[in-house]
Amino acid sequence: MLQLLADGLVVGSVIALGAVGLTLTYSILRFANFGQGEFMTWGAYLAVSSLAVVLAVTGGGVMEPLGPFSFGWQLVVAMVAAAALTAALALAVDWLLFRRLRKGNAITLVIASFGAALALRNLVQFLYGTLPEYYSREIQIAIRLVPRDTLGGLRITPDQMLVISTTVALMIGLQILLSRTTLGRAMRATAQNPALARVAGVDTDAVIRATWVIGAGLAAIAGVMAGLVGQIRPGLGMELLLPLFAAAILGGIGSVRGAVAGGFIVGLAESFSVPLVGAEYRLATAFVVLIAILLVRPRGLFGERA
Repeated sequence: MLQLLADGLVVGSVIALGAVGLTLTYSILRFANFGQGEFMTWGAYLAVSSLAVVLAVTGGGVMEPLGPFSFGWQLVVAMVAAAALTAALALAVDWLLFRRLRKGNAITLVIASFGAALALRNLVQFLYGTLPEYYSREIQIAIRLVPRDTLGGLRITPDQMLVISTTVALMIGLQILLSRTTLGRAMRATAQNPALARVAGVDTDAVIRATWVIGAGLAAIAGVMAGLVGQIRPGLGMELLLPLFAAAILGGIGSVRGAVAGGFIVGLAESFSVPLVGAEYRLATAFVVLIAILLVRPRGLFGERA
């Protein structure tokens, strides 16, 4: 029982990071971005390339594990670089595609984002191939935190604990940014009424750029976290796209804390469904939970009343 809980929190952490970017894009840009999953994939692969560069520059060529973790400080630098590069990629996609379609209807933007996702997915497969990649091949020994005779016991690796704590820290930081800073207030004003925010002097173009940077940066970190506890492959973002949407809708479209809560709920639902219906149906179980909650609360857990 406790092991399933821990596994669900790890999966939910990755989903929550990606879902936050998705809900920010929807609330400010007013369309569902199907390319969010591909930003996770690009972030994971750009970290692979950045890691190779950092290892080459430092001259060692080998990454020594940092404390109890399976990776060294070089991966931390690579993750920061990957987040910046993924944010730049998102800005480029917005400048080349979405900026030209922004004055149209939302359906056009959704279709365009679907096309962009296909292009990004095939491009990453062309550049990196189809074989899985790994940041480190170090074998971690899971730490036993709870004895086996207590609700099934609990074993968890330091890398998995880092994934959960990183998500919590980033979400707290994002909440502070949205509630305590000028940029955060501008983002909330633009989300509520773009025209009125523009009249009030808010630079909505800058807000849109900040939204892409934050959303893509979090997606890149989510991709690195997913690769850290699993493997990196071209289909990573596509496999996580539906859980991202489930988390965003479940928490309430436009709500950051709702996306985080939805991500953890989806992750836990998937984890607890494995011993009941099998791993092949874990995604379907998450959507059963989504439908059940929406039947009771159609606007989601934290969605505002229309």
